[in-house]
Amino acid sequence: MTTSILILIIVFVFLLFANVPISVCIGMATVLTLLYNMPADPAITQVSQKIATGLDSFALLAIPFFILSGQLMGRGGIARRLIDMAKAIVGVLPGGLAFVNIFACMLFGAISGSAVAATSAIGSFMIPEMNKAGYNKNFSAAVNATASTTGLLIPPSNILIVYSLASGSVSVAALFIAGYIPGILTGFSLMLVAAAIAMVHNYRGGTKVGFMEMLRRFVDSFLSLSLIVIVIGGIIAGFFTATEAAAIAVLYSFFLAVVVYREVKLKELPDILRQTVITNAVVMLLIGTSMALSWVMAFENIPQTISATLIALTDSKIIILLIINLILLAVGTFMDATPAVLIFTPIFLPVVMTLGIDPLHFGIMIILNLCIGICTPPVGAVLFVGCAVAKTKITDIIPWLLPFFIAMIVSLMLVTFIPALTMWLPNLLGF
Repeated sequence: MTTSILILIIVFVFLLFANVPISVCIGMATVLTLLYNMPADPAITQVSQKIATGLDSFALLAIPFFILSGQLMGRGGIARRLIDMAKAIVGVLPGGLAFVNIFACMLFGAISGSAVAATSAIGSFMIPEMNKAGYNKNFSAAVNATASTTGLLIPPSNILIVYSLASGSVSVAALFIAGYIPGILTGFSLMLVAAAIAMVHNYRGGTKVGFMEMLRRFVDSFLSLSLIVIVIGGIIAGFFTATEAAAIAVLYSFFLAVVVYREVKLKELPDILRQTVITNAVVMLLIGTSMALSWVMAFENIPQTISATLIALTDSKIIILLIINLILLAVGTFMDATPAVLIFTPIFLPVVMTLGIDPLHFGIMIILNLCIGICTPPVGAVLFVGCAVAKTKITDIIPWLLPFFIAMIVSLMLVTFIPALTMWLPNLLGF
């Protein structure tokens, strides 16, 4: 291992555990590594250029639009309507409110494209209701935190766009289509765990809803669910690109939240735009610094070194995939999904392509892996939001999370070793 690589690793890890923001950790590690190899002026110039060129991508225009769409959906009464519909469908089952929580998180995550938004929006409705029905509040928080991660796989999803940028070869549309089956599989596995826990603790179902009431709730939520059809259907049909679909999602969300549901007032729009700008600035700074770091790693031949080391270690495809998954699971516990995808995709993608694994398959695998990380301590953003909504402590929720983690890891192994779960739908639709 060269001195440059040691500097990169030591600076990054030190700053990260010093609680420095992740984008600053990445930027400082990149600059100091280059300073070892060249004078200050060209080093800083190179990093600045790589940050700028890293953000110069048409596909990235979709991210601020989807963030704004998610903000409008989050405040526009969408969550309540989806919960009402979920109650009508699965609320009557034993442990029904847990199923409602999972189902609603999957739907809202798919509409908003944000796991944190799903945790906050669905959790603020469902966790108090589950508490009133006698559910343990730590169980309710665990259900909410893990289920919200499915929104990263079920499109539209910003992290899928980020992977498309990092891979350089996989289209956003293909990733959107590929995420459906793994996302639904993960949600179903969480429902199985919730059912088992509900049986042990005798959590009963809710009141059965009549057909006409079920129909009314479906009609009430139909316009919200139509966003998924408009965005994905338009991309599949070739009417517009993923970036254009994001702009359409904003217009549709605005129409629903302001005109149809009237739950967002015009005077609230400046605050919504401000929150969108803040969130987008954080995401873009992460992307820019991560792209600069990826360039430095390529400059130091780090991906090639790691690829050669793994292949020299074993020629077993199964073992190499297990090693990559273990590394990513460990990384996910202290790094957010966006920088992790940008940093580790250039490292591991050449390895898996050598093994004959499709970059599309690997993209879903890495994102599902990092879904586990965002609800895992010590840095899991979704976990902190879930605990805040449930008014509980991380130490109290951990024992309830473990069975759900096992279910997510089982789903990860299935997606890793059964490529058809990812590839079948895109291949069927010609992507």
